[in-house]
Amino acid sequence: MSQQVKEFNEYRSKMNEKLLADNNKIVKRIFNLDTNAYAEGALDVKTKELLGLVASTVLRCDDCVKYHLETSFKEGVTKEEMMEAMGIATLVGGTIVIPHLRRAYEFWEELEAGS
Repeated sequence: MSQQVKEFNEYRSKMNEKLLADNNKIVKRIFNLDTNAYAEGALDVKTKELLGLVASTVLRCDDCVKYHLETSFKEGVTKEEMMEAMGIATLVGGTIVIPHLRRAYEFWEELEAGS
């Protein structure tokens, strides 16, 4: 696992633990809703992760993009599928998402290098 991927996952885990330990009912319910939304259903997990990736890119949330990239990678999404989804995200989001596209591509390379 690359240093960039490792640092992202360690920080995310540490802060999620702190947030959930704070015992805020609303935060806990949102986390639970998020977990359940990405579970297998009428759409498979791979498709849902690509949808999350596109939405996160359009909303310009780099942490969310990284999370969905890694989960998509683990679900067996190919680089070609990821780039097609990111193409849609760039079309919908416009040129303002290009910096996020660059960082997403770099993070994907890190995922590939660590596998």
